[in-house]
Amino acid sequence: MIDHVILGVHHLDESKHFYENALRPLGCKVVAEKPELIGFGDDSGRPFFWLAVREPSHRVHVAFTAPDRAAVDAFHAAALLAGGVDNGPPGLRPDYHENYYGAFAFDADGNNIEAVCHRPA
Repeated sequence: MIDHVILGVHHLDESKHFYENALRPLGCKVVAEKPELIGFGDDSGRPFFWLAVREPSHRVHVAFTAPDRAAVDAFHAAALLAGGVDNGPPGLRPDYHENYYGAFAFDADGNNIEAVCHRPA
């Protein structure tokens, strides 16, 4: 089980804008904010995904669970509107498994951010 992830970013304000918009359809929002550190979480108020101003050591892939396929679609649209770059439109990825429905976008630092739903349509 993952407790939290810290993602190094170059530009905190730009990254905050991207993630606030891209993760909103997944029920994720800013729940903690400190200088050079922003925590995202759900309605529980516990941050589990952090952005920190630091030199990214390498590009990462982070996948967020979506409650349904519509949320995956909304994530992708919101990510692109917030400045993300398409890395795979919403759709089934049967090479992973028959119900794997995901979408991918690169953030400003080149990290591959995904929303995925494993439930049948």
